[in-house]
Amino acid sequence: MSEQGKRAAGRAAAELVEPGMRLGLGTGSTVEHLLVALAERRLDVAGVPTSEATAARCRELGLPLITPDEVDELDLAIDGADEIDPQLSATKGGGGALLREKVVASMARRFVLIADREKLVERLGDSFPLPIEVVPFAIAPVTRELRSRGFDVQVRHNEDGQESRTDNGNALLAARYPGGIEDPAVTDVTLTLLPGVAASGLFVELAQLALIASGDDVEVVRPASEPTSEEREETGGW
Repeated sequence: MSEQGKRAAGRAAAELVEPGMRLGLGTGSTVEHLLVALAERRLDVAGVPTSEATAARCRELGLPLITPDEVDELDLAIDGADEIDPQLSATKGGGGALLREKVVASMARRFVLIADREKLVERLGDSFPLPIEVVPFAIAPVTRELRSRGFDVQVRHNEDGQESRTDNGNALLAARYPGGIEDPAVTDVTLTLLPGVAASGLFVELAQLALIASGDDVEVVRPASEPTSEEREETGGW
């Protein structure tokens, strides 16, 4: 994704934020532009960060932070994505923050994805390996089980060649499924039920809309199955 597109998507998302909101603040280079735009607007808002990196950047920019203990519900969560399908189900966690990202997204009344048009796919899990967060003790058994189910699985490593660890101290697997995942909802439940798996990077039926950038142009994309008018009212007209 070009910096131009990242900037356009991040700034468009910042325009959705209103004074007094409690926000979920995602992780990654596209969210960086969102944070900068929010700081420039100087709104009375506070956010739950999905990673230590996002928390540190918010402190640098003077954006107030809160924790999940301090709020029952978030007004809006905004985050990037590695893949997005026509129903706005997404593959997330390329930056290693998938568990916290999923917690924050589930707390939000509204969840918005921001991404480049190249992230749009027909099926998840083929063009980008699905991140799966696993407790270190369970790396081998989870890897064996995933391979028995047809996944091509690799343990993720950092730049130093060491096994990657999330902010929660867990390991990360990268699981590609040839041809893509046919039913993300079923696969997410199946993966999450495996002993040792903390979270899968499948985000299903969480996002109400996506802001998709092509250069400076940003398109608002909704799920292929549009919500009813009653469902729109429940989310403030979205």
